[in-house]
Amino acid sequence: MNLLLDTWDYLVTAGHWTGEDGMLQLLLQQLLLSLTAMVLAAAIGLPTALWLGHLGRGGFLAINISNVGRAVPTFALLALFVTADWPGTDTLGPYGRAGLATVLALTLFALPPVITNSYVGIREVSPAVKQAADGMGMTGRQRFVRVELPLAAPLVLLGLRLALVQVWATATIAALVAGPGLGRVITDGFYRTNYAKGIAGAVVVAVVALLLELVAAAGVRLLDPTRRASSPNRHPGMSGAPPTVTEEAGDVGS
Repeated sequence: MNLLLDTWDYLVTAGHWTGEDGMLQLLLQQLLLSLTAMVLAAAIGLPTALWLGHLGRGGFLAINISNVGRAVPTFALLALFVTADWPGTDTLGPYGRAGLATVLALTLFALPPVITNSYVGIREVSPAVKQAADGMGMTGRQRFVRVELPLAAPLVLLGLRLALVQVWATATIAALVAGPGLGRVITDGFYRTNYAKGIAGAVVVAVVALLLELVAAAGVRLLDPTRRASSPNRHPGMSGAPPTVTEEAGDVGS
């Protein structure tokens, strides 16, 4: 009970949140690291996986590269990066010490769910739907943009959502190489037997992870084109049924 009270006291003490190494600054550092890693992973993984899925080839390579990424511990990658001449442990602007090494390690960690879900999402589109699109005279690009991508969107967005929460939680390992983020609060607290501090840092990480999950879930619902298309209120006087391939392709020849 005393530990819980001490943890609560640590969390509500303003002095622990302010200053150069306050929890607020470390929280913002970790958010910046996580979002940067996600942007890089999406920029690398999405075009590659979606295009390979559209072509229907290269799946073995894409999935197995993703599996290798899952098998290699992120901390092992981080340790290799910080001990190498590049990227090393140099401070990278607002990212802090070993910032570039941490961003690269987290980007590689985020790639597997992004690549796997995106590739599988495109490949799982029904062959009958693709044939119907071809029968309507769609080009390969039109079929990809107007048929395959909207139908694959739920799985693609799910991959991004999973990667975001996983990257945020994993970013705490940066503290093991004196890097940025809330992991410093956790490791410093337990190292100095200040367990209230360590648990307080863990609580903040968990609460933010839950908030990110809720925000990401809401974003998926908002951005999912199949959900929007099936909404009964999408346009006055229109039915709630999602458009068929014929409807989507009806203006190709116009």
